[in-house]
Amino acid sequence: MSSMMAVLLNGLAQIEYDRTKPLPDYQGAYLEKMDRKMESEGIDIDGERILAPALEQKAQFVAANLANAILTNEEAQAAAMTTWLAERLPELKQVKLREEEDGFAIELNFDEAYIRQHPVQITPRRH
Repeated sequence: MSSMMAVLLNGLAQIEYDRTKPLPDYQGAYLEKMDRKMESEGIDIDGERILAPALEQKAQFVAANLANAILTNEEAQAAAMTTWLAERLPELKQVKLREEEDGFAIELNFDEAYIRQHPVQITPRRH
């Protein structure tokens, strides 16, 4: 299991999730509720209704909702979707979202370890 997972939008880290931190009980309960809802109501992917989604289909659905939550600044929703992906897919290292003309390209990356992005401070030289 990889301890860090990151969500990137157009190559820039938006959310970093540290799996070494314990998941509070209320968050675990919320993830269970998400699972039950997807299993009882099904999900929509690309306009197609899937009544008994597999884990991979749920992951695509959650990642699409995560992309929407990031773009609409719904922080609680983004956090819940990120937590679901990190906890349900322990080998997932990066969620790569890329804006396109007709929506998003979503890549769930299990191979490429996330390397933390650090801002670089540039101080202009004085002559």
